[in-house]
Amino acid sequence: MSALEQLSVEEVEAIATGKASRDQTNINRKKNASTANTGAFVSAGGVEKKKVHISEQPFTWSNWYLHINWINTTLIFIYPMIGFCFVPFVHLSLKTFIWSFIYYFMTGLGITAGYHRMWSHRAYSARLPLQIFLLLVGSGAGEGSVKWWSNGHRTHHRFTDTEKDPYDARRGFMFSHMGWMMFHQNPQLKGRTDISDLIADPLVRFQHKHYLYFLFAMAYVFPTLVAGFGWGDWTGGLLYAGVLRLFVVHQSTFCVNSLAHWIGEQPFDDRRTPRDHAITAFATLGEGYHNFHHEFPSDYRNALKWYQYDPTKMFIWTMKQLGLAYNLQKFSQNAIEQGLVQQKQKKLDKWRARLNWGVPIEQLPVIEFDDFKQQTKEQGKCLVLISGIVHDITDFIEHHPGGKALIKSAIGKDGTAVFNGGVYNHSNAAHNLLATMRVAVIRGGCEVEVWKKAQSEKKDVNIIQSTSGDKIVRAGEQATRLAETGVSGRAA
Repeated sequence: MSALEQLSVEEVEAIATGKASRDQTNINRKKNASTANTGAFVSAGGVEKKKVHISEQPFTWSNWYLHINWINTTLIFIYPMIGFCFVPFVHLSLKTFIWSFIYYFMTGLGITAGYHRMWSHRAYSARLPLQIFLLLVGSGAGEGSVKWWSNGHRTHHRFTDTEKDPYDARRGFMFSHMGWMMFHQNPQLKGRTDISDLIADPLVRFQHKHYLYFLFAMAYVFPTLVAGFGWGDWTGGLLYAGVLRLFVVHQSTFCVNSLAHWIGEQPFDDRRTPRDHAITAFATLGEGYHNFHHEFPSDYRNALKWYQYDPTKMFIWTMKQLGLAYNLQKFSQNAIEQGLVQQKQKKLDKWRARLNWGVPIEQLPVIEFDDFKQQTKEQGKCLVLISGIVHDITDFIEHHPGGKALIKSAIGKDGTAVFNGGVYNHSNAAHNLLATMRVAVIRGGCEVEVWKKAQSEKKDVNIIQSTSGDKIVRAGEQATRLAETGVSGRAA
């Protein structure tokens, strides 16, 4: 029996209509896609080797053009460079200049107030007219659809400073600024994030589906029509309000990924790269307080203080007054100040840990009072007992600002009362200096017992642990200082 005769009626019909061929084609496509995505082994000259993504391959004269994302590079680099070549031949009128600046501001707000704070972070909600406006002017910024942009930005927040961060600042300033868009990135390294809310938004879906039309209409056609019909400057409108304005918007927005991770302070957290700086804020329509933003991403503000530049915050607030925005999100002042205090304390702890606070009391050897007296007499050591702690002041006698006689009179004795106001009520600095001379504690000494009791009862103690493990003593709470008793000290 022939192979044809073995086929069923359904199989013959599938072949005749081409359905079988289409099904097989779809199966092959799925296999190829799976191979490309998983980096499967492919045969090369009979030798099995793993397929390496172009981004993981070194630049060579033969493959450099494969590294480049030509669509993005054309839009953000090649078009502007061509535009700059025409500047000497196209007059820039005052009206076109003003319109270019206004449209730069509008399209910038489309990104900062729309793409970023509303769609990416849900920092506030907007009525439909404001949504449409922000979607249109955001399209004029030429930075992709809301869905694509927000997906990348949420991924950036989720995987900041890791290889899954699409614009990882650790890979250098130029990579996080433009390189991540101009060169192909390995899709296997890209992190994933939830954008189900954006997928469910019909306005976002419509823009994503027809983005190229939105891009060219709002980035080039619209600004040209305004200048052309408005004051007859068609060429200037296209060049200055279109091409070069788009270049400025790109560089401004890219600074959020690069400059905001490079210069400035970190008042809330220094474990990651985001920073706050006024220069970045001016360059990005208020997005420069980036350390705050990464700590409190759903806050509609970037700048907290009234004098800090954040026109995006003012725009959102104004839209609220007009009834076009609502549900503005703000983190509580308590949560914000907690972050500020914790970071300041962390910096203080690092600073304090570099200083010599003396050997921690619990690490000192414990000796009997008789041993203290014996070492003073037989070994000739200049030891002074203060608050149950033995201090070796041999090298300090010559430098004592109160003279030798007074300090020598306390050698081999308990000078607690003398040191704490009996003769002179010593300063905070004196107590800190004395702590660096600790050598032992007396068994049953009052300070040791008080300290042990506080530890066991878990009460507030006057010695706190620093990040490096060193002991840090707060001012006025040194182990050698007695509680205020109302005794007035006399100058030595």
